[in-house]
Amino acid sequence: MSRHIATTHSGSLPRVEALDRANEERGRLSRDGITPGDAADIDYDRIIAQSVDSIVQQQLDFGLDIINDGEYGKSVVSNIDAHAWFGYIEQRVSGWQVFDHPQLPEEQAPSTRSALRLGAHSERRDRIRFHDVYTDPTSGVRITKQTAFPRITGPIAYTGQQAVARDIANLNAALAKHPGVQGFISSISPGSASRIDNSYYATQEELIWAWADALHEEYQAIVDAGLILQIDDPSLAENWDQINPEPSVRDYQEFTRIRIGALNHALRGIPADRVRLHVCWGSWHGPHTTDIPLRDLVGVLLEAHVGAYLLEAGNPRHEHEWQVWEEVTLPDDKILIPGVVGHCTNVVEHPELVAQRIERFARLVGPDRVVAGTDCGLGGRVHPHIAQAKLKSLVEGAHIASRHLFQTSSSVLA
Repeated sequence: MSRHIATTHSGSLPRVEALDRANEERGRLSRDGITPGDAADIDYDRIIAQSVDSIVQQQLDFGLDIINDGEYGKSVVSNIDAHAWFGYIEQRVSGWQVFDHPQLPEEQAPSTRSALRLGAHSERRDRIRFHDVYTDPTSGVRITKQTAFPRITGPIAYTGQQAVARDIANLNAALAKHPGVQGFISSISPGSASRIDNSYYATQEELIWAWADALHEEYQAIVDAGLILQIDDPSLAENWDQINPEPSVRDYQEFTRIRIGALNHALRGIPADRVRLHVCWGSWHGPHTTDIPLRDLVGVLLEAHVGAYLLEAGNPRHEHEWQVWEEVTLPDDKILIPGVVGHCTNVVEHPELVAQRIERFARLVGPDRVVAGTDCGLGGRVHPHIAQAKLKSLVEGAHIASRHLFQTSSSVLA
């Protein structure tokens, strides 16, 4: 058994300056508002490779154990890199076109197993409840206005082989300098991807399963390269806020179970212990008063064929939910990666607080089944210097928790 609490994070890290400039220029050259343009004077592959090498070294300098490429290969037209976790996939599949307006709700494909239907982002119940906050540019709640809307208009097929191969090659090249270090690459879930407008597939279920078939190829490539696959799926929790009127918990669980089933199909043949699932409540800097409680969702989440769960556990809306694990038994073959530092505030968490958060989970499920993580990606959500300070605090807090937990264990055994 390891004698320390390992550390990781949720994926997105602040972009280095050279990559930021290159992405901004490629965004300026975009013809459709979604796909980055090619700038002849930018050696983009070289910039990404050097940037990944730099961010890998930075993570190791901080003392993180399980690291990634910062999601640097996932460029988007917007300079808000927090959107890269989902916006990248449109560049890796065929079957879509760009429209200058979103699809109307009545034009959306019906569901076959669930009567629930997602509304527009502007109809989220938290936005309705705090309308004045969300529409006030001085409130601190940042909402990006979308001007280009992708829509599925034909069969979805994966075309991102070269792009994912570049992500893999860059991360593995950087990791080769540090034998024994574990690396991970993030990929969007079928459920989150299916929130793109659709006028081709007859039902929502057909759309979700089409995404599952397409994404399987990306998942398999990451795992075959010896890396950990992280599935990003905030939709599992945040869809709740996007359904009006508020549904029953049972109906929402069935709605979500469809998406877990599609994810499991996309993961077919992939060992669960090579996969971790990141679930959050959307991560935008808003009140989040209409988030679904973890207690109402955890049973469905545990049906996913994954080995680890990254869950928000450090922000003020969900920190109390560590108590769920007093009542819910974590299966023996799974581990928890609770967020113990967050993206929702510029305040840097004290290492002692980080340690306390870690120890809550470790005492419930065992220290060997806890990895300390972040609530969500830090890139695009806090200043780079604050992100760095948070990661350092994360590592220092894990060291403190390790001393407490393993010294206590040794004294008990003695």
